[in-house]
Amino acid sequence: MDTKTSTLSTNTNSPVAVGPGKSNYRLDRGDSINWIIWASICGGVAALAFIYRLYQLMILVRQQNSVAISFLTIWLPSILIVLGVIGAIYFLTRQINTKTLREKEEVKRETLRQRHEMEVESERARRIQEENERNQMAILRLLDELGDLAEGDLTVNATVSEDFTGAIADSVNFAIDQLRQLVSAINVTAERVARASDQTQAKAVELAQASESQAQEIAGASAAINEMAVSIDQVSSNAAESAAVADRSVAIAYNGAEVVQRTIDGMNTIRDQIQETSKRIKRLGESSQEIGDIVGLINDIADQTNILALNAAIQASMAGEAGRGFAVVADEVQRLAERSATATKQIETLVKTIQADTNEAVMSMESTTAEVVRGAKLAKDAGEALEEVQAVSNNLASLIQSISNAARQQAASAGHISNTMNVIQDITSQTTSGTMAVARSIGQLNEMAAALQESVSGFKLPDDALAHA
Repeated sequence: MDTKTSTLSTNTNSPVAVGPGKSNYRLDRGDSINWIIWASICGGVAALAFIYRLYQLMILVRQQNSVAISFLTIWLPSILIVLGVIGAIYFLTRQINTKTLREKEEVKRETLRQRHEMEVESERARRIQEENERNQMAILRLLDELGDLAEGDLTVNATVSEDFTGAIADSVNFAIDQLRQLVSAINVTAERVARASDQTQAKAVELAQASESQAQEIAGASAAINEMAVSIDQVSSNAAESAAVADRSVAIAYNGAEVVQRTIDGMNTIRDQIQETSKRIKRLGESSQEIGDIVGLINDIADQTNILALNAAIQASMAGEAGRGFAVVADEVQRLAERSATATKQIETLVKTIQADTNEAVMSMESTTAEVVRGAKLAKDAGEALEEVQAVSNNLASLIQSISNAARQQAASAGHISNTMNVIQDITSQTTSGTMAVARSIGQLNEMAAALQESVSGFKLPDDALAHA
């Protein structure tokens, strides 16, 4: 007991809590030791008093005292029994105190172990709290950087850090870069289409004006030929007047040939312009197809972003309270993916409309090209007819003496020329109408290009992307 007492002598006045499964009272080690000391002192004093009293009784017995004899025979055994009981109680008390001290030692070790575990758990909780704070700061930083992206600002870039938001920021930057390239490509394509349509529309207007002027000139030529026919009827009576008319017919035929040649050249130019316009419209269709491919790529990116957001939401739900902030980012990324998917669907619809209109424009251009080719052939026929008129007029000048005999033939030729001019005039009117229709189609194409450019005007691009565009 002395060894255990010395072992537990340190911090003897500190209360020790009984461990799990024990009673809920607290023992004071100093009070237990003091109680043992006082019990030992009282037992020693009682033993000395008993020895002293026994010595007095022995003296009385020697004196043959009956009371002393009665005490020795009756009271002494009782007293010995009481002393034995007291000794047994003392021994049991000592054993109980020894066991209590042993239990206190075990409780102390258990308390120290629990205290160490509590410190470890506290350190772990502190580290988790710090990590959660870092994650929350990273999430807030990412949300702050992506705030302008929701407004269409494509100049922003998410900061790629070493924390768990780095992969998300990298994916978002990739999506922003792809979207930035798409918007730049749409702007460039829309501007090219607008410039090409403006040029083509201007050429078409010029062609319509030239066709109208040509119709007026053909009408004048037809009237002149009619006058020539009247003059031919009067050839027989006035040869000199017939010669003058022949000279004028030669000049008119020459001018008509030049006009027809210019008409043929204009038709060829119109054909080349329409073919070039058709090529540009086909390139526009190919560009629209490329835009459709880019839109499909954005759809894939949006789907991947949506899957990433779903995985992030699952991870956040598995993390519990610590992943609540990360769940907010997952929701924001998912909404961004949904908005990107909606925008790409709108762009895809607009691109399909442009492709359909482009195909119609190509078909219209091909039809117009065929009409222009036919008009050029008719103009060539008219030129050949005018050349024949010129030859006839020359023959008329050389055969002025035989005009009377050939008057009817010349009148018939003049009528044929007049009819040919009327046909050319009708063809020219049709060409003018077709050219105006082409101009209107090109104007609609220009409006669609402007609508396409306006649909992406809400996005803000960086300066280097604008300069490159």
